[in-house]
Amino acid sequence: MPRFTALLILCALPLLAGCGSDGGSEAERMAEEHEGDTPTATDAVQAPEIPVEGRTVNYGQQDGTAHTGYLAAPANVDSVRSAQGGDALPGIVVIHEWWGLNDNVRAATRRLAGQGYRALAVDLYGDAVAETPDSAQALMGQAMEEPSRLVENVQAGRAHLASKADAPRTALLGWCFGGGMTYRTLAAEPSAFDAAVAYYGTPDPLAGDVLQALEAPILAHFGTEDRAVSIDAARSFRDRMKDAEKPLSYHEYEAGHAFANPSGERYDPAAAEQAWARTTDFLRTHLYE
Repeated sequence: MPRFTALLILCALPLLAGCGSDGGSEAERMAEEHEGDTPTATDAVQAPEIPVEGRTVNYGQQDGTAHTGYLAAPANVDSVRSAQGGDALPGIVVIHEWWGLNDNVRAATRRLAGQGYRALAVDLYGDAVAETPDSAQALMGQAMEEPSRLVENVQAGRAHLASKADAPRTALLGWCFGGGMTYRTLAAEPSAFDAAVAYYGTPDPLAGDVLQALEAPILAHFGTEDRAVSIDAARSFRDRMKDAEKPLSYHEYEAGHAFANPSGERYDPAAAEQAWARTTDFLRTHLYE
């Protein structure tokens, strides 16, 4: 039986729900918020502004196993470089939601590439993708058993963009589970990225001495009706960043968790588009200007 399949079965057992203290409670909160949800594709998924090309790539390895992700870039890279006045395109490491690296994340990665970037969606679930909240909870809980390995995976994505694509600057962007991993990666590498965007992710890793070392400016999106990542936790993070005098663009939306996911039941078009506009402006400011 494949490793992830076996662990998925174990994690699904009631007494082991969440699979561990680190990611367990967080996975349980996500499950409560996503109850009855499915990652079903809808017509709300938007195409890139310019033609892009996407492909599966190996971006590193861990314990002899290759990391396989999804890389998207403008179809006419030379034209974009010429328009931007640079020799190479900036890169974005994209971290998937708790569902895994599915078609929705690939579509979002292509949309980011359509803004003039090489966008690499890393895979923290080892090719596994969830179709139900129960399986997503199990996958997230199992993955969070070894958060340091997840951070190493994300770091491999940045290294790939820097070495294979000559990205002069790189940003980190994630949603849901990926938003939390954005904060966790910044805590481990506070000066590695030029910018970071987190959608409704748990910001707890950025606190104390770790926060003092942070260099990357952050754009944070939170929903006031989110039960997985409470607005109180979000505002506490905002206050910590302010007290530490760290650059934070903080925004709240009258929406719930996963409001920017067009393939979910909790999609909020108005909030999603406002967050997208802020995201593209933020990335352009810190990756191009």
